[in-house]
Amino acid sequence: MPRPSMGNALVTDLYQLTMAQGYFLTGHAEHESVFHLFFRRLPFKGGYAVACGLAEAVDYLDDLHFERDELDYLGSLVGGDGTPLFQKEFLAYLANMSLCLSVDALPEGTLVFAHEPLVRVRGPLLQAQLVETALLNAINFQTLVASKAARICFAAEGDPVLEFGLRRAQGKDGALCASRASYIGGCAATSNVLAGMRFGIPVRGTHAHSWVMSFDSELQAFSAYAEAMPNNVVFLVDTYDTLNGVRNAIRVGQEMRARGHDMGGIRLDSGDLAYLSIEARKLLDQAGFTKAAIVASNDLDEYLIESLKQQGARIGVWGVGTKLVTAFDDPALGGVYKLSAIRPHGSTELFSDRIKVSEQLGKISTPGIQQIRRYHDPHDGQFVADAICDEQAPPQGRVCVVDIHDPTRHKQLPAELAFDELLVPIFRDGKKVYDPPAATQARGRTLEQLARLSTYSRRLQNPHEYPVGLEQGLSERRLALIRAAKNVKLA
Repeated sequence: MPRPSMGNALVTDLYQLTMAQGYFLTGHAEHESVFHLFFRRLPFKGGYAVACGLAEAVDYLDDLHFERDELDYLGSLVGGDGTPLFQKEFLAYLANMSLCLSVDALPEGTLVFAHEPLVRVRGPLLQAQLVETALLNAINFQTLVASKAARICFAAEGDPVLEFGLRRAQGKDGALCASRASYIGGCAATSNVLAGMRFGIPVRGTHAHSWVMSFDSELQAFSAYAEAMPNNVVFLVDTYDTLNGVRNAIRVGQEMRARGHDMGGIRLDSGDLAYLSIEARKLLDQAGFTKAAIVASNDLDEYLIESLKQQGARIGVWGVGTKLVTAFDDPALGGVYKLSAIRPHGSTELFSDRIKVSEQLGKISTPGIQQIRRYHDPHDGQFVADAICDEQAPPQGRVCVVDIHDPTRHKQLPAELAFDELLVPIFRDGKKVYDPPAATQARGRTLEQLARLSTYSRRLQNPHEYPVGLEQGLSERRLALIRAAKNVKLA
């Protein structure tokens, strides 16, 4: 099933193009560079994130080229002195540019933690710079929403979670991305029909309050809907009086049974959801509708679902919209894209490390050509720790993982642990070597990964910190670069 394209080559910030022209004019365009895309802080004060958005990024990279009208537009831009911002020679270079980047990334549905690269881009400096904005746009939002969905599904304790956010999302493109990311994060279905068609996501939905209000009575509305859609009946019962609405749903459900059909359930969209669901369950069970589902909506998130569970609510299906697709309580992931290594074009020497130093410890970047090694127990597969290492100098023997913020904190990993290298090849020299799996498969990966992460690290509040750090050799290189950048001499 085809995926939507991100758009064209102008899905970028202007400064990517001004830097690209600078690289072109200074002879640096073909320098071989390495960039990493990562985030510095886990969203929602959680214990993990779910990598998502790679499929969109792959589509963008696979089709990256400059159309004539895009180049004409760039040629029309002027600088502060009124002369053209971009030179004709540079625009001609863009017109003939063929992507030759090598890209590695985390497959969608992979758990990821702060400072770990989700994407690694290697190739000509000019090209690697140009793709920054579009990659961040694809990965940041979808990773954020997939992570929120995973948290909500964790709170639901195995109950189906339906994504209902289309009407509250940031435009139709944002809604499509959010529906897909929500499904990969663990949601069971979406109300978004276009997302269903495009990504193979199950779709769900019955009727709204307007259906009930368009008839003279609630009972008449329910009867008419059951007759029109007998195989898709979940009655919205809170238009007037919720418990009386449940009784009307039962009455129509009995009429349906006499005709050989069955009522799927009821939906609660307002009021005291714990109390109403308990009372509704009693009414349904007493009438013989023990299998009828109670669906709840109404501005739900993981915290409210967790609270309703603790109150004994009898809700079996959760419809979550606004607070999922907008990542309501943490609306931006804050992913960044940093240069970490470079060497002259054609050189066979090792790459030179690059580091961005800051007064804020959390903003200091990591050098090298990074790979993530995820260590796990070879017997039960449970994740134990992650080490960020350098492919130019992989660790030898037993591994010591050093905290990126506090080098005095470290963890020596047992020798018997197995590991997987998480970044996989996506492009090699501009040629795609990886086809992103369908959303259903990415969702399966999320569920499998979460099952291997400790429940202490999955809990919603004050999660246990999963061990992630730099392999000791890379940590020492990083510290040396920081000292050099700050002109600090060892005693």
